[in-house]
Amino acid sequence: MATLTIRQLDERTHARLRSRVAKHGRSVEAEVRAILGATVDPPEENFLLALHAAMSEDGGVDDRWHLPCRRAPAGHAQRP
Repeated sequence: MATLTIRQLDERTHARLRSRVAKHGRSVEAEVRAILGATVDPPEENFLLALHAAMSEDGGVDDRWHLPCRRAPAGHAQRP
């Protein structure tokens, strides 16, 4: 395993990193490993782009139908 030392990290970045550490319940080193791993090894395919491609192959989404307008029940005031 390699070792990485980061010098001259500004206080704002360090504070935000410590906030993430607390949120995720990890050590600073574990959080940095997770951040670096997600950044340099992103998923091979973007989920939304894959979904769009799959829907396009099947003819896309039929957007010709419309939802009816919502009306307030009798006796309730509508918002302006």
